[in-house]
Amino acid sequence: MSLWRVVTYPYETDMVVGTCELIFQLPENHSLKGKRQVSRSLVQQIRGRFNVSVAEVADLDRWQTLAIGVSCVSNDSRHANEVLSKIVDFVEDHNGGAVLHQHHIEILRT
Repeated sequence: MSLWRVVTYPYETDMVVGTCELIFQLPENHSLKGKRQVSRSLVQQIRGRFNVSVAEVADLDRWQTLAIGVSCVSNDSRHANEVLSKIVDFVEDHNGGAVLHQHHIEILRT
């Protein structure tokens, strides 16, 4: 018995996946515990406000750098880009002491 079932649609689907990588510097932070507090707060705020998937994705052992990945699924690339752009604007104002160093948005069409 297979756990996977292949479903074939009689028409093309327009699925868009938007991803955003947010890189923060934590100049006032001096421990991994402090970094986890900032990370947990940002992740919860983003997830709760925008209903997207979000997680800390890199530099887990570096206490002055924080990398957060965000993804959303839509049927419209403009909508996905708008949601991710609003997240970038949000974290610039609600960062808990973290400084947004860079971000990268990518929109993928399947």
